[in-house]
Amino acid sequence: MKWLFFSYSLPTTPSKARVFVWRQLRKIGAVNYQTVWVAPYSSERVNEFNKLIENIKGFKGMGLLIVGKILSKEQEELIVEAFTESRNEEYKEIIDKCEAYFKEMEYEIQRQNFIFAEVEENEEELEKLKQWFRKVEKRDVIKAPLRKTALEKIKICEKMLDDFARKVYERTQAKI
Repeated sequence: MKWLFFSYSLPTTPSKARVFVWRQLRKIGAVNYQTVWVAPYSSERVNEFNKLIENIKGFKGMGLLIVGKILSKEQEELIVEAFTESRNEEYKEIIDKCEAYFKEMEYEIQRQNFIFAEVEENEEELEKLKQWFRKVEKRDVIKAPLRKTALEKIKICEKMLDDFARKVYERTQAKI
């Protein structure tokens, strides 16, 4: 497998530069492995890293991007494991948010809050979950095990929203 290896240095202040770079690395899907950030190779990631290097230069820092191959099968397995753990951590957070979504929907049903504003609010929350899932899935070139569970939970959220919207429709139409 072909990999990207990234290292950078920044002045100690301002700290917002370090936080910015860390966030961008996480968005790219890189993992920190022993002092070096590593990501599976793709031309899209190369472009993202090059943009990040330009940002780092703007913060008076330096970045180094290397394309290479890991020579030790054992080390590559450890890096793949780090990627899997990182993506599973993200999927776990999505799963937790889906569980909170379930509780919110059950609460609205229990209190019979069958109004359009609730449909709209829950629809927006579901869309945020789906967008977040797509971002994580894009970074997940390893296909982490929790991907499937997160997708199943999102599908349950969709069904719950559909059922809730149908109840709101039926209740509002009954009043007409």
